[in-house]
Amino acid sequence: MQVGIVPSTKYHSFATEEIIMDQSGRYADLSLKEEDLMSDGEHFLVAYKMEPQKGFGGYLETAAHFAAESSTGTNVEVCTTDDFTKGVDAMVYYIDEAKLEMRIAYPVELFDRNVIDGRAMVVSLLTLIIGNNQGMGDVKEAKIYDFFVPPKFLQQFDGPSMDISDMWRTLGRPLKDGGYIAGTIIKPKLGLRPKPFAEAAYQFWLGGDFIKNDEPQGNQTFCPMKKVLPLVADAMKRAQDETGEAKLFSANITADDHYEMLARADYVLETFAENASHVAFLVDGFVGGPGMITTARRNYPNQYLHYHRAGHGMVTSPSAKRGYDAFVLAKLSRLQGASGIHVGTMGFGKMEGGNEDKLIAYMIERDECQGPVYYQKWYGMKPVTPIISGGMNALRLPGFFENLGHGNLINTSGGGAYGHIDSPAAGAKSLTQAYECWKSGADPIEYAKEHNEFARAFESFPGDADLLYPGWRDKLGVHK
Repeated sequence: MQVGIVPSTKYHSFATEEIIMDQSGRYADLSLKEEDLMSDGEHFLVAYKMEPQKGFGGYLETAAHFAAESSTGTNVEVCTTDDFTKGVDAMVYYIDEAKLEMRIAYPVELFDRNVIDGRAMVVSLLTLIIGNNQGMGDVKEAKIYDFFVPPKFLQQFDGPSMDISDMWRTLGRPLKDGGYIAGTIIKPKLGLRPKPFAEAAYQFWLGGDFIKNDEPQGNQTFCPMKKVLPLVADAMKRAQDETGEAKLFSANITADDHYEMLARADYVLETFAENASHVAFLVDGFVGGPGMITTARRNYPNQYLHYHRAGHGMVTSPSAKRGYDAFVLAKLSRLQGASGIHVGTMGFGKMEGGNEDKLIAYMIERDECQGPVYYQKWYGMKPVTPIISGGMNALRLPGFFENLGHGNLINTSGGGAYGHIDSPAAGAKSLTQAYECWKSGADPIEYAKEHNEFARAFESFPGDADLLYPGWRDKLGVHK
């Protein structure tokens, strides 16, 4: 006899039924003016791309349900609501159904505060603005593409304790417009034992400034932290002695556990000793979450906090239709206290994105900036450094700098350094030469004729050279 699951006829499924209560009378007020909400200083504003699910209510009704679910309401009237509760309702104040856009004003009173010091927390922001609302049956898609933080509420967030000027100070550069920091990522990202790892660091430091752990590198059994880091610290000392220049290292302290993070961080500082100020802490903030960033920010305010965003593409990618985009992630990182965050390659490297992504860099590095919707002032909160990584090399950099308009950033070129046909040190020098080429306004081909490492980058990456600089072989006398 065949045994199977028999569909129940006793109970009814509402999965495709229109049962959503219309709450637009309470959670929507389209007469509210955005400029008034921004000036009153009492509302955190969020702009969404939102598409309702077919078969439910209209656009405004869905938007109001969204606001209700992310603040004081639910899908039915409840007996516990009082007049005060209604005073902290999130409110839909703008919709454009044709563009699938809605904007919601959240009273800042809604958001949680720390018990220990009364300050605000990003986890509470995210709990409300991307919480259960995105999983409701009447919402097909919803994605945040901008937000506005009012001045008094902004002051409740930690913000960065260190910025790129601290890196420039260590490198002996001017504290304003100190310029490009040539960096790399140890490649391969996994598989090197301690001695080859440290040797790879030393070889790059002979020509470059900054090395970061790639995001999976930490404490593998074949490369234990307590064996590899002493060798890296020694490599830094030797490279500094040989070149007469300071060097920087970003050590990965990412971990599930708060105490494990602290143990890793303390060991790093102990190991680098007199060069502890040359060390940043890399934290994988997207997969680890705001709590991990805040742990590093608050326990080690004297270390540069390097926000890596592994996994962000599953939410922030343009092809992802829920969550928030890369612009929003970067803006949130400034509230949390990141010193620098990866922002993609703006269409010049292997990472997804386009030229317009320079707005991400502008928002986090400037004291005020116009976003996709909101004009945000940061009121002196320290900036966040744009960190550029992913398929970049010396040939791609001049166009990148031209698009961005400056070179005050950190660039970590893995293949762009270790793929140089002469050496990692030559690869590092080619990166700095690419910056100097752009800064001087020189033609890259003409500049290459006088700068060997940059010239050899053409032979190292011939595919890019053919695409970006047609005819380069004849102009540089390369015939292979």
